[in-house]
Amino acid sequence: MFLDKIALILAVIGGLNWGSIGLFRYDVVAALFGGQTSVASRVIYVLVGLAALWCITLIFRDLRGKEH
Repeated sequence: MFLDKIALILAVIGGLNWGSIGLFRYDVVAALFGGQTSVASRVIYVLVGLAALWCITLIFRDLRGKEH
């Protein structure tokens, strides 16, 4: 499903950003979009959070027997 792929991409971006924060104390999203409190950064953070919530549903889906 298209939405699953978009959500997964956003969740991976969020994970990479958190890895960057943890390892290097560098927030890529904040650096690209004008700081953690800018509207653009906050929108990205919310989209990544919503994508992560959507990805939780992937864990519980039964994909057996479905052809791709």
